[in-house]
Amino acid sequence: MRDFNWICPHCEHAVTITGERFSANRHTLYLDNADGRRTLATSYAVCPNPNCRKFTLTADLFETEPSSSPHGGEKYLKKLNAWSLVPSAAMKSFPDYVPEAIREDYREACLIKDLSPKASATLSRRCLQGILRDFWKVKPGRLVDEITQIKDKVDSITWDAIEAVRKLGNIGAHMEKDINFIVDVDPNEATLLIGLVETLLKEWYVARADRLARMGAVISAAASKKTP
Repeated sequence: MRDFNWICPHCEHAVTITGERFSANRHTLYLDNADGRRTLATSYAVCPNPNCRKFTLTADLFETEPSSSPHGGEKYLKKLNAWSLVPSAAMKSFPDYVPEAIREDYREACLIKDLSPKASATLSRRCLQGILRDFWKVKPGRLVDEITQIKDKVDSITWDAIEAVRKLGNIGAHMEKDINFIVDVDPNEATLLIGLVETLLKEWYVARADRLARMGAVISAAASKKTP
């Protein structure tokens, strides 16, 4: 196999996967059945980042037929499905200083996105409301009203992004309703909501923690230089 560049879903580092860190296999359904010939292709990849070294496992199901090649094998006709088995979904890892309830809602929104975009969007809206109430201490109410309360507290590009998602299709139409109200949402809209949540967690919680750590390091360094 050729080496390829890759973003590890565990540590989020950009790495290069080489042959010794990649393993693939195929299993073909030869038995007579109502759906026809199928081939399941599985692959492992191990992150070369020494601080990670975790593996991923993916599986793809194809419609196939016998190849006319003298070497035999399968001719791949169409990919029917794909699964990320380890990790179980494309999601980012957030530190423990992000409240557990918010992290759990985010995790479940990612896990259910492809199976049920509607349920995923509901969890993302609840996650967004949790962020507003915990980080900004907004006055509880309708989600749309809680969002309005932070308009003068965030930069214009962040506000524009929140507004863009809020106004988008069914998401915008139902931001005013109970966050647990399930609405019709397509996969792209569910993905946008998850992306918004990820951005806000990074720009608010993670950025604040990084700033406190940097300021603390400066204060500690200055204190160590004080003369008796």
